[in-house]
Amino acid sequence: MSEEATIDLRSDTVTRPSAGMYQAILDATVGDDVYGEDETVNRLETTAAQLLGKEAGLFLSSATQANLTAMLAHNARGEEILLGDQYHIYTDEAGGCSALGGIVMHPLPTDESGGLSVPQVLDAIKEDDPHQPITRTLALENTVSGQVQDPEHHRALAEAVRAQGLKVHLDGARLMNAAVALNMTAAQIVAPFDSVMMCLSKGLGAPVGAMLCGSTSFIKTARRLRKQLGGGMRQAGILAACGLYALEQNIARLVFDHDRARQLAEGISNIAGLPVRHQTNMVFIEPEAKDLEPLRLHLESHQIVIGRQKPRIRLVTHLDIDSAGIDRTVTAIHSFYR
Repeated sequence: MSEEATIDLRSDTVTRPSAGMYQAILDATVGDDVYGEDETVNRLETTAAQLLGKEAGLFLSSATQANLTAMLAHNARGEEILLGDQYHIYTDEAGGCSALGGIVMHPLPTDESGGLSVPQVLDAIKEDDPHQPITRTLALENTVSGQVQDPEHHRALAEAVRAQGLKVHLDGARLMNAAVALNMTAAQIVAPFDSVMMCLSKGLGAPVGAMLCGSTSFIKTARRLRKQLGGGMRQAGILAACGLYALEQNIARLVFDHDRARQLAEGISNIAGLPVRHQTNMVFIEPEAKDLEPLRLHLESHQIVIGRQKPRIRLVTHLDIDSAGIDRTVTAIHSFYR
């Protein structure tokens, strides 16, 4: 990264396709995916399903659309999903489940690690009472704000609610970050789940798209719902080629993003009055209120872009940021606090 280049730490969604990914677009064999004739989409769906240990997969335009499709497949209007109050489906997807699906969302307080407890979830399941919605699904997340969730605890949650007749969905937007951090296969992590969403444009470097995987019958239902949501794409192999490239080339390299986040956290951990927390490819800092905007503007003057969250700011590493970029960021933050 040159001294003139902008360092964008807002999210791992800001990446640009690499030369290899552009070549994959040029080489893609395409057809009409609505007719099931796009070979590259079909290959991506098969590859993703195998990677996650599920029977079938579906390519969607975004993680939000994939989560919404899953919730519509698992729940009828007026039924309820349980989920964490910090989980993306509840906080950052415009209330789509409720607005478009008539689904009740029941948020439960998450602990410091982003998790839910088995007793907490079981206590939230409604009795068969006409005054209450029917609890149908538990939606979990991994990672949660960069924090890796314990797969064995997720298994315990899934087994507990499945015994009560619920389905279990995983928002795995950054699932591969968890897999790399745990040194486990994604299939091992998601084995307890009926459905899994995996984003291709967060960390993995694809420009667009997400995968939804589950049983053959679930994906058949999800494919119809995708059409209803306007997600039927035609020569989508151009985009699917990016997703395939991401799955084949960009999973193992996530360890470098984790290392650079650690490098950043360690580099600024000795600044007085600046709490720092690090997980996977995310660093959270909590400047004093008076410093929030001045720090952002100071970094902007050094061509470093950060988010506008308050009071904690999230700094996210990704494939477009190298170690030299982290060094620049550490130096710039220290220069503000001198």
